[in-house]
Amino acid sequence: MPLDQSEIKKYLQDFSEELLAEIASHAQIKEVPAGAEILREGQYVKVLPIVLEGLVKVFTRYEEKELLLYYIGSTQSCIMSFSAGLSNSPSRIFAITEEDSLLLLLPTDKLNNWVKKFPAINDLFYQQYNLRYTEMLDTINSLLFGRMDHRLYNYLLEKSKLKGEKILSLRHKKIAAEMGTAREVVTRVLKRLEQEGKVRQLPEGIEIT
Repeated sequence: MPLDQSEIKKYLQDFSEELLAEIASHAQIKEVPAGAEILREGQYVKVLPIVLEGLVKVFTRYEEKELLLYYIGSTQSCIMSFSAGLSNSPSRIFAITEEDSLLLLLPTDKLNNWVKKFPAINDLFYQQYNLRYTEMLDTINSLLFGRMDHRLYNYLLEKSKLKGEKILSLRHKKIAAEMGTAREVVTRVLKRLEQEGKVRQLPEGIEIT
């Protein structure tokens, strides 16, 4: 059953009526709960997600360590999934919903035709390339040159902004995994940030002050 074009247009207003009709005929909208894995390393990409509502975390993993690459918010998509889908190559990343999300799933077997036919699709992903390239450069610079207290504080600020929450319910182990460090390091640095008055550690989570 085709999707409602007007429902898609609410989120993707730059898309033409013809493109919206194509998407409505071939794509699907899916509600995904928080914590669901929507893509894993080595998996072939059959559908490309565009986040309509919610938040998706994209990361890479080596042994027990993770490295957060970027988050996908409303009207954004995963450029690495886009690349893998177009080239029919296996994914090199993991993607998990950070919170309950509403996803528009585009079939990758239609993408090659759509990117040639509809400029708006290209515009969307050129914007994503620019955004993700900048974010990953920032991540590399932070890993190579950033002090851990600055990295951790900026991580908390960004997480708070994305989730719209002042108090973050985060375990030290999860923070350490996403930042590619040890839990003991996170615990020590959080204590220092608390002493500096930048955060408070409460029973319900970490508050940015």
